[in-house]
Amino acid sequence: MVLDECVPYPCEYDYAAKSADLTARWAKRCKAVAAHSAAATNQLLFGIIQGGTFQDLRHASAQAIVELDFDGYAIGGVSVGEPEEEMMRAVESAEPFLPADRPRYAMGLGTPPQMLEMIARGMDMFDCVLPTRLARNGTAFTAAGTLNLKNAEFARDKRPIEENCACPACREFARGYIRHLIKAEEILGLRLITLHNLHSYLNLMSRARTEIERGTFDQFRKGFVTEYKTRDIAIVE
Repeated sequence: MVLDECVPYPCEYDYAAKSADLTARWAKRCKAVAAHSAAATNQLLFGIIQGGTFQDLRHASAQAIVELDFDGYAIGGVSVGEPEEEMMRAVESAEPFLPADRPRYAMGLGTPPQMLEMIARGMDMFDCVLPTRLARNGTAFTAAGTLNLKNAEFARDKRPIEENCACPACREFARGYIRHLIKAEEILGLRLITLHNLHSYLNLMSRARTEIERGTFDQFRKGFVTEYKTRDIAIVE
């Protein structure tokens, strides 16, 4: 990834404009260095699009970064505290300018519904701390929403975190036992939830790929997002 500046939310227009221009200048310098670096020969270099919540700045930033001909393109400065509709709008503003034959990366995202919505808007790649961060707080992701396994309701629950899940935690351990590990401050409990959450995210992306290949992704996305319920969760990326 090239060096960039991620502006905060909210951000004044003039600052966002100067920041996007700075990011573009850094990107040009990074591209030049990479072209003469032996260490970069086996790596792909991604340019990063900025511009805050301002549509015209997103347009200009995307055009400037794409002109530099990177191996892939990232949309940065999203999930920094802005409303979700602003997040989606930032991606929608940049996406039309991105080459169809290069990977598109939405930085710092997101919840399962957010990732599916981003895929629907042309994104290919994501990174997110939520599977591990929330696991450290005892929260597990499922297809129907999140479960806070610290809650007393799970104390004697003999079911796995998620039915029909093939992850190591769900194959071998019950919700009640994992809750016991968490309450006893045994690190294994958090590791098991982490394994489950990572498996859940990877499984969702695999399912999305399959649905795209079948031509049924839009129906899958709409059904998943409609049924998904977020509980006991505060998203701070």
